[in-house]
Amino acid sequence: MSNIATAYDVIIKPVISERSMDDAQERKYTFKVHVDANKTQVKQALEEIFGIEISKVNIMNVKGKKKRQGRNVGYTAASKKAIVTLSENSKEIEFFQSL
Repeated sequence: MSNIATAYDVIIKPVISERSMDDAQERKYTFKVHVDANKTQVKQALEEIFGIEISKVNIMNVKGKKKRQGRNVGYTAASKKAIVTLSENSKEIEFFQSL
């Protein structure tokens, strides 16, 4: 891969939204990830960072939104997000429990 060196380069930040908080009750957590990352890299990175056991990883590409400023039209940056499901015997991610 290009510029993905460590686990902290793969995982950019957690996604905090109403839906992601509802999913957290079902042991599903959402993260914004590097656009070149694949499912295997995301799984390995999260297991290394949080010390958890992941059973499933779903990844989706998010297109940039159209934005205007006066007559100038452009797009926000495209991104990628991953929804990971923890296995039954894995511990929870403490970060999401405090929210």
